[in-house]
Amino acid sequence: MNQIRYDKVLNPAQLTAVMTTEGPLLVIAGAGSGKTRTLVYRVARLVETGVPPEGVLLLTFTRKAAGEMLERAAGLADERCRNVSGGTFHSLAHRVLRQHAGFLGFSTNYTVLDRSDMEELIQSLVQEMQVDKGSIRFPKKSTLANIISKAANLEKGVEDLMTDEYAQFLEYAPQVNKLSRLYGEYKKESQFMDYDDLILFFRKLMAENQGIREQLGRQYRYIMVDEYQDTNAIQADIVKWLAHDHHNIMVVGDDSQSIYSFRGANYRNMFEFPKLFPETRVVKLEQNYRSTQPILNLSNAIMNQAEEKYTKCLFTERGDGNLPRVVDARTEPEQAMYVSQAIREQLDRGLSLKDMAVLFRAAYHSFELEVELARRGIPFVKYGGFKFMESAHIKDLLAHLRSVVNREDTISLGRILRLVKNIGQNKSQAIIQWMREEKCHPWQVAEWPGAGKGDDGLKGLAQLLRQLGGKGTGPKRAIELAIEYYEPILKERFDDFPRRQRDLEQLLPMASRYQKLRSFLDDLTLEPPNSAADMGPVDRGDCLTLSTVHSAKGLEWAVVFIIWVMDGYFPSAKANSGMEAIEEERRLMYVAATRAKDELILCYPGQESPRPWVSNDGGAIPYTRGLSSFIQSLPSGVVEYGSMGTPFKTRDVSWVLKKAGLRREEHETKGRGLRAGDRVRHPAFGQGVISKLQGEDKVEVLFRDFGRRLLHLGYTRLEKV
Repeated sequence: MNQIRYDKVLNPAQLTAVMTTEGPLLVIAGAGSGKTRTLVYRVARLVETGVPPEGVLLLTFTRKAAGEMLERAAGLADERCRNVSGGTFHSLAHRVLRQHAGFLGFSTNYTVLDRSDMEELIQSLVQEMQVDKGSIRFPKKSTLANIISKAANLEKGVEDLMTDEYAQFLEYAPQVNKLSRLYGEYKKESQFMDYDDLILFFRKLMAENQGIREQLGRQYRYIMVDEYQDTNAIQADIVKWLAHDHHNIMVVGDDSQSIYSFRGANYRNMFEFPKLFPETRVVKLEQNYRSTQPILNLSNAIMNQAEEKYTKCLFTERGDGNLPRVVDARTEPEQAMYVSQAIREQLDRGLSLKDMAVLFRAAYHSFELEVELARRGIPFVKYGGFKFMESAHIKDLLAHLRSVVNREDTISLGRILRLVKNIGQNKSQAIIQWMREEKCHPWQVAEWPGAGKGDDGLKGLAQLLRQLGGKGTGPKRAIELAIEYYEPILKERFDDFPRRQRDLEQLLPMASRYQKLRSFLDDLTLEPPNSAADMGPVDRGDCLTLSTVHSAKGLEWAVVFIIWVMDGYFPSAKANSGMEAIEEERRLMYVAATRAKDELILCYPGQESPRPWVSNDGGAIPYTRGLSSFIQSLPSGVVEYGSMGTPFKTRDVSWVLKKAGLRREEHETKGRGLRAGDRVRHPAFGQGVISKLQGEDKVEVLFRDFGRRLLHLGYTRLEKV
């Protein structure tokens, strides 16, 4: 057994968290502040002081995370740390329910349904319900499982959830609601529980049975919860009941890194914890061990604007370093070229590709960059969404164009034939064989002599291929025609067709820069075999990382690029739905910025015309063009501004306003004399009413079409109506 000198290996805040073993403790762990280290040493400390390992409970979001922490603790102090009870909320719930399910009307031999079991059961119930077979829009079993599961996790009605997130299927809300009820009844009759039931029934068990609650309190005298900002309301209740008797509970998290509301996570659990346990002690871990101070200054400034937060100020002993850079790359192609060239320059300085990452708000934001990286031979691996050229819907669409450009491309021809109703593998092979023997043009596909009454779809395909092969059809027009033809197929094949439709539309501006269809297709396919599936571990280590911000959480790189830092992209246009959505976007920006260790570069194509974001119900939501409002409102001296081909300078945000033809003084003048209740007009959001004033420089406005928006009078134009 090793004797640990805690004061030598922990900073003062970490030491306080580790040595405070009695009573409730809320640890606010800023990005890169040694959160895991603190948990590991606290486990070691508890065991070292004589607490039986089995009496310590460590709850994490993956079993792997718990196992790694306990292994580290065992290596530090005492091998008995491996006997600490570690795991997820679901695994703990399962252990308890196996003993006490009888209190809920279940046998202790109940069966746990995994995701595939859940989907198969749902599919069988849909068939029994005899939902309209003629509909191509009724959700597939995976989407139905998502709806039912998320409604359960959020404790929300199915129809309310569909209104918010699955509006494209809202016409079927009554059927989905009935399906959810039948699914619940079938599970109870058959002694089934799915993953969501485990935590729901676990909470119910503890809330209604004092004896079981007391037993668990005696069994687990000391409880720790990791990533508390990512818990939902059900899990927060479980924490409350587990520590109900002894209050020896430590939760660790960062409200500024709560970015999973779409999974049901509620960052407010961080603020509610002291209300559950009034004697809570709050400890803030603010010393960062990852980034330089200039990067932390930017990160702090982003979160200083947040409406609701635990105020903290990240600091580091790495005081030197370059200011983060904000680059106006003018256009989307130039943004891709700038990032690619900057990566080449970093490689020339001796940095490895594995030390760099490009982050973005949504998966489709990287499509142009992927093509440019491929053109330059820079290997990459992408996380979050599919690589552009590997997406099924992108392959489907481009196959139509390839079939016209190359009559010998039987792979593409076979792919598009199998998209036609009633054409399967055998028929498609027969058609291809006939066309090769007869030396037919692609648009003659409908003349196949084997076509029957059910093969009318061949006529529509033939008509499209004839249009694509026309002399006056340029690449952009070809994409437009192909999208128009493919859209009904897209809606039938994919439940998330609104998102995939946005992906397809990304091809339009790319195609508009080409004169010939063949050149456009050639450039799209000039890509090295660098998908995650094609590469071994060694190869992946030498790749640039492209990632959505959600997939990058918890990771770090020496150099980080954040692209599309524009209103409508980051923050997303979806954030127009309300203040809570804007606040989550702000936290996403904070997470993105704090991934960087040495250099941070934020890019945006300032001259690009905004493209409307397509909502789930297919409606277009307009948004404004310009540098992200999160960056515009930063104080002076936090970043350097520049553009393609110009040197960087440290400027305050008035430089950005000047580019838009505005002066800060004009904004301040226009902001005077405003009062709650005034009707105002905003150049992007239209008419609204001021709901409240916040200090001298901020107003909250309720807009008719965009909901509540918090505006800084120094950087916005409001006109009294």
